[in-house]
Amino acid sequence: MDEQAREGVYIGIDIGPKSTLLSFYQTNMEEPETISTVLGEENYQIPTFLAKKRGIGQWFFGNDAMRQVQLNLAVGIDNLFEKAMRREDIFIDTEEYPAEDLLLIFLKRLLSLPPRSVTSLPLLKLVITIENLDVKSIELFTMLASRMGIGAKTVLLLDHRESFYYFALSQEKALFAHDVMLYDYTRASIKHCLLKRNKSTHPQVISLEYGNHGSVLEDKDKWFDEIIKETTLSETISSAYLIGDGFDGDWMKQSLQRLCKGRRVFVGKNLYSKGACYAGAVRTGAAAWDYVYIGNNELKLNLSLKVIDDNEMKFVTLLSAGDSWYDAYGEYEVILDGSPEIECWVQRPDSRKAYVEKMELSDMPQRENRTTRLRIMAKPVSDTEVNIKVQDLGFGEIVPATNRIWEHNITVTPLQN
Repeated sequence: MDEQAREGVYIGIDIGPKSTLLSFYQTNMEEPETISTVLGEENYQIPTFLAKKRGIGQWFFGNDAMRQVQLNLAVGIDNLFEKAMRREDIFIDTEEYPAEDLLLIFLKRLLSLPPRSVTSLPLLKLVITIENLDVKSIELFTMLASRMGIGAKTVLLLDHRESFYYFALSQEKALFAHDVMLYDYTRASIKHCLLKRNKSTHPQVISLEYGNHGSVLEDKDKWFDEIIKETTLSETISSAYLIGDGFDGDWMKQSLQRLCKGRRVFVGKNLYSKGACYAGAVRTGAAAWDYVYIGNNELKLNLSLKVIDDNEMKFVTLLSAGDSWYDAYGEYEVILDGSPEIECWVQRPDSRKAYVEKMELSDMPQRENRTTRLRIMAKPVSDTEVNIKVQDLGFGEIVPATNRIWEHNITVTPLQN
């Protein structure tokens, strides 16, 4: 671990329609710490809510914003997250504001919450996690981070399932000796997510089995007990996590008794924001990680080049399975030796075998062997498809560059759960 990793900070934000949580982490800490809205209490949920004081440009956020609205001193903006996602315009005090501008104000205020000892440190990774990730949400938060002066390489976006993956496998090993279960009762319905490890692969390939069990109006204990019975019947589970407001109160009797048999059970609210912090440490190489998770947003292939470097044959990795496909990129320069073609080695993460896909460089200028330098660039266009570009760079003053570019797409079939 380098000195920067020791001195920098990872910030994880779990942002939802109604509430937001913020955790921060340094590698010298035992675990991430979550900001509480009440000193000395585990009151982690900050309302995703903004308000503007009537008649002047003063803004409030979270609980403070709600108090100002209750006192009729400010105009509140609810559903801020959804409105920003839809790129709506919001009218306040006869003025019009783009919703994403208001979400930016909210995020800036949020990032001011950690103590000065944290905010003064270099930000190694800002990790934002939401329930479901898509291209629109990626574009929105990448843009907002840029407007806050945070570069694209410092921002990481995850869905809740991937945050759970990083959280669960960052705990003591006994807690994931077998499978790990998550029950999320954040809204009206209970969802489950079961984490499984393929111990025969290296790195271990992680799969997440997901289900939505709908909502119930009465006898929640019996309803949840049936869900536990259904989702754990054929599984060996080391630990289970319960997250969400729905688990508040003293209603779990029979269900909790069943769930606690032979496994450890934890209840809380800040699992996703903590998992986001762990993800930041893993993605920057500050934490050892022997796992790869292939979800909807992760690249489903390894892409390598076979090259000779200093008279030694070796493989150079351009792209790795498990990287977020929307921000992954690989580039490497080679000197062409032999026929005008590039061989790309493609491997699925659930297979030990790789296959070669050849890319013909048609109409390459006739030159002496080893007098053509090529830049090979790989950029995913989806989780299962990669665009390869090869640029002719010539060979210094000896051979002028044409800068011609050849393109080729490589596609793999989706992984089957």
